[in-house]
Amino acid sequence: MAKNVAESPLERSSLVSLDQRLAMAKRCSYDGAVAGAKAAVVAGFAAAVPTIASARKLSWAKANLNPTAQALIISTVAGAAYFIVADKTVLKSARKNSFNQAGVGA
Repeated sequence: MAKNVAESPLERSSLVSLDQRLAMAKRCSYDGAVAGAKAAVVAGFAAAVPTIASARKLSWAKANLNPTAQALIISTVAGAAYFIVADKTVLKSARKNSFNQAGVGA
């Protein structure tokens, strides 16, 4: 009957290394999600102010930007900011924590 516990010291160290890499990956993805959420809030606000102001003041925007269109503009900007910043943050963390970094000249 096979055990789920590593028997040799080499197998144990590889499991520890795997656990460390998994913890690092979780931390990197969490950091990316937090950074993305912050960017989405800032970008959403930055898009909401001119969108709503123009929809109230400009005649073209009054005629063509109903509340659904305004919400679509704002949410698209916020969503794009979230994914761009989260992706950049995760990639930055991955490069920083790369195991091959020592072997490659920077």
